[in-house]
Amino acid sequence: MNDPSPPPVVHNSAANRFEVSIDGALARCDYRRVGNVIQLHHTEVPKALEGRGIAGRLVTAALDYVKSEGLRVAPYCSYVRAYMKRHPETQPLLAPGQSV
Repeated sequence: MNDPSPPPVVHNSAANRFEVSIDGALARCDYRRVGNVIQLHHTEVPKALEGRGIAGRLVTAALDYVKSEGLRVAPYCSYVRAYMKRHPETQPLLAPGQSV
């Protein structure tokens, strides 16, 4: 019997990204840390994995990390901005001068 639960999102701090590998394909949300700000600059989900909510899981994991570490976020990635616009509860994490 197959386990229906999706694999967990992993924080790969050495590569500055949150990632998940499914069926041999890697989905990721890349960032740069500048002081106390995490700049989320790229989210990528391979075509074979699209439509499964993986990008949302990656961004959720990244924002949970930002919150747990007392950091702020600069959403440079268009997907991250759209996600934060749809989830206004995440907007208090925005760095000064940032908007969605």
